[in-house]
Amino acid sequence: MKKFFLFAAVITAITQFSHAQEQNKFRIGLDIGYAMSDDGDGILVALEPKYNITNNMNVGFRIENTIFVKEVNLTDEVIKTDIIGGLSFMGTFDYYLTKNDTKFSPFMGIGIGYTALTDVRFEFEGNETIPDAEVNGKIGGLIRTGFELGKLRLAATYNLVGKSEVVDAESRPSEIKNSYIGISLGFYVGGGKWKN
Repeated sequence: MKKFFLFAAVITAITQFSHAQEQNKFRIGLDIGYAMSDDGDGILVALEPKYNITNNMNVGFRIENTIFVKEVNLTDEVIKTDIIGGLSFMGTFDYYLTKNDTKFSPFMGIGIGYTALTDVRFEFEGNETIPDAEVNGKIGGLIRTGFELGKLRLAATYNLVGKSEVVDAESRPSEIKNSYIGISLGFYVGGGKWKN
């Protein structure tokens, strides 16, 4: 509990340094959150350096790691997997809906990039197996919206990632969906403050 209060105090102190962003300034953000997919949930951690091209637009590069525990319908049986993860690298663009000197800044954003997927491990009748799976990286994208309040950032992001093809021991094909929705909370440093 003490760690939580210390973390909250640090975040509050960070928000006091400046309001939002300023043209031609760099910033870097750190987000943590909850990831939801059709067949399982997980966690996410993201690091995103950005450059403010105008007072209300920036471009960035998001590096996000996700870890899921999923239940996959493989050959007409629901089998609980071990851990499925992915590491994504996305070029991003965010547009802020305010240009005034304010702490509250709603935004919308898009991105495109690459997601590297981990091995798929299945637990079946107490035995862990590794079926033949297409775990090559996927080209994908994102659409997001949210707001910043001071240096804090809350966002909802739809991450579009291609499906993985899995073949079981009897050579029957199945697919695993990799797209997910992320709800994240984070903060950033740098960026200056909003200018009129």
